[in-house]
Amino acid sequence: MGFDVEVAEEIARALGRKPQFVQVSFAAIDQSVQRGDFDIGLSGVEDTPARRAALAASIPYYTFTEALTVREADKAKYDELADLRGRRVGTLGGTIAYDLLLEAEKKFGLEAVSYDDQVHPYEDVANGRLDAVLLDNIIAMRAMLRTKGLYTHFDKPVAKGHYIIVTARGNEQLRDQVNEILKARMRDGTLERIYRKWEIWDEYQQPFFNSVLMTNVGRASARPAPAKNDGLKPVLRYAPALLRAALVTIAMSCLSMALAVIVGMLVATSRVYGNALVRGILTAYVEIVRGTPVLLQLFVLYYGLSSVVKLPAFVAAMIGLGLNYAAYESEIYRGAMEAISRSQLEAARTLGLTELQVFRFVRGPQAFRLALAPMTNDFVALLKDSSLVSVITVVELTKQTQIFAANVGSWAIPGAICAALYLAMSLPLARLARHMEGRWKAAGV
Repeated sequence: MGFDVEVAEEIARALGRKPQFVQVSFAAIDQSVQRGDFDIGLSGVEDTPARRAALAASIPYYTFTEALTVREADKAKYDELADLRGRRVGTLGGTIAYDLLLEAEKKFGLEAVSYDDQVHPYEDVANGRLDAVLLDNIIAMRAMLRTKGLYTHFDKPVAKGHYIIVTARGNEQLRDQVNEILKARMRDGTLERIYRKWEIWDEYQQPFFNSVLMTNVGRASARPAPAKNDGLKPVLRYAPALLRAALVTIAMSCLSMALAVIVGMLVATSRVYGNALVRGILTAYVEIVRGTPVLLQLFVLYYGLSSVVKLPAFVAAMIGLGLNYAAYESEIYRGAMEAISRSQLEAARTLGLTELQVFRFVRGPQAFRLALAPMTNDFVALLKDSSLVSVITVVELTKQTQIFAANVGSWAIPGAICAALYLAMSLPLARLARHMEGRWKAAGV
């Protein structure tokens, strides 16, 4: 449902075709339309130079403003970006609003927070995790109906933009047909009727319609500008952000793995040496964590528990990944401990060693050697799974690469750089593990 849906239906009707909705994430619309997953892409798709260079883009069909939303109590305190120095401001990643926040981050010293959806930023303003949200006025209007206690400065737009429809590069014929249909629906009042129905018609639309209809947008002039060969300029521009995101990934992975190892060892040891009640509780923990998606666990930690404790995004991500992998680590350690032959343990006890000494000098060292290889594999897997924490606003390497790809209109170079960085982080770890295994084998451990 929505005004975009009705616009798409009007286009399909004029083309004599049946509209079919295709589910795809907002950030993937450009790449999906280019590879042919659907014929036209629209749903708040913003008109940007990179998008026009990469795809066959239509004339604009709606003009929007970037509106700042704050808590009702802060409306007099924060009414423009300059007032938010040192504050957290959220938006949807890979949008014009996100680029505006990055500029404001340098200029005013605020903190730009990227989200994968347009719902949670407003919820985080209401619950105090954010101080403001910068997004399209349409999104802000819907958010105020959904979330109480918000105020949007519609009278002080930060910027203006336009929504367009995209088709695959090389499919300019369909794009030209879409252009003619959009202009016809502007003239006959169909678009105005749709916008009024959805209560998004405002004082900007009629002047915008007039300017579009007066502009000579012919078939030749409407073609997208050829892509500029900027060489390494985009890479150099985004390299600092990618390196910072890689550091976030490393820190997140190391801290999460440290937590997983500590908790995993405690769980495994308690399941081996604990009583029936302790074993039952810890077995339930392991099965619940292994049997539910890590994404769900992250959402519960960050959003589900926000009424009780508001964990910072990085801390929630670290705890979520750490506790998730602790369940898997505990099974590795428990299996390794139980793999030590009973005869060795009985011999150690016969020599008068206490259970703690048996664990320290006999069982523990051998179990650790057995567990090292799978533990290393888990660390590499956790390094890659850290990409999931972007759902709770942590901008790690994969998320920053997604923003890079959205802004340059291609996944080829950003994807290759991201893969190289992940390999640069994971290969030394695997090599170190093999070196340690070799040393312990040579030492007879």
